[in-house]
Amino acid sequence: MSEFLQQIINGVSLGAIYALIALGYTMVYGVLRFINFAHSDVFMLGAFAGFYLSPHFATQSIFAGTIVLLLSMVICAVIGVVIERLAYRPLRNSSKLNVLITAIGVSLLLENGGQFVFGPNPKAFPALFPAKAVHIGTMVMSSNQIAVIVITIILIAALQWIVLRTKLGTAMRAVSFNPMASSLVGINNDVVISFTFGIGSALAAAGGILYSMNYPSIEPLMGILPGLKAFVAAVLGGIGNIPGAALGGLLLGIIETFVNGSRFSTWTDAIAFAILILILLLRPAGLLGKSQVEKV
Repeated sequence: MSEFLQQIINGVSLGAIYALIALGYTMVYGVLRFINFAHSDVFMLGAFAGFYLSPHFATQSIFAGTIVLLLSMVICAVIGVVIERLAYRPLRNSSKLNVLITAIGVSLLLENGGQFVFGPNPKAFPALFPAKAVHIGTMVMSSNQIAVIVITIILIAALQWIVLRTKLGTAMRAVSFNPMASSLVGINNDVVISFTFGIGSALAAAGGILYSMNYPSIEPLMGILPGLKAFVAAVLGGIGNIPGAALGGLLLGIIETFVNGSRFSTWTDAIAFAILILILLLRPAGLLGKSQVEKV
């Protein structure tokens, strides 16, 4: 029983990271109805932002780690807004295919630019928070796992508050429902969309920091596989649905952890894409999503 609970805890810790990345995918899709494939590379930039900021804070402490996390989120939020302004806004009225190709191009630009700027070799990510083992009965949790779970809960709660309780959140929901009608009632769609990209990119940065804390080796291509899995998590929960993205990330993390601890461990990465195929075949709208009729 204790081993089962240990696996659950490990899965929740991994799934929390997937959930943070998936939220960025689902927010952009909810507002603009396209997949920002460069999002996984913003995750990578968040990890490198933390890597270069951490030497300025000599001590490992909750305060210093929190400051590095917040600064990395701000940096990536600005990067997300710049990407939207330069790459996606000029194509706002173009076909979805053009935007999709552009997203892939931006992703490749960030990956190869990262190799040029940061170098292709892996770097050891520094410890941001004091690391110690926490014993709960017969189970053992690392302080980093606890930090991942707590920070994820705080960020998801903050996102829900922004979306449901603030004027910008109301504007985001209005633009998601009908962009033309929202502009007619005085909502500045450009500001709302930039804000959406900024928030999504900040969450990706948080995911990059938390992922690097638990898997402390970073390199410019590190976002590819976690980004694809987070996309699967978003589809699993219901793309465009914030609680669905969080649920999908947790489920995927738990499933991966149990598969990794079984004799099918070599199939751990493949399981995410098998889930994607199954969910598209059996429930295309996802677990919490609602089917929509698209007018043509």
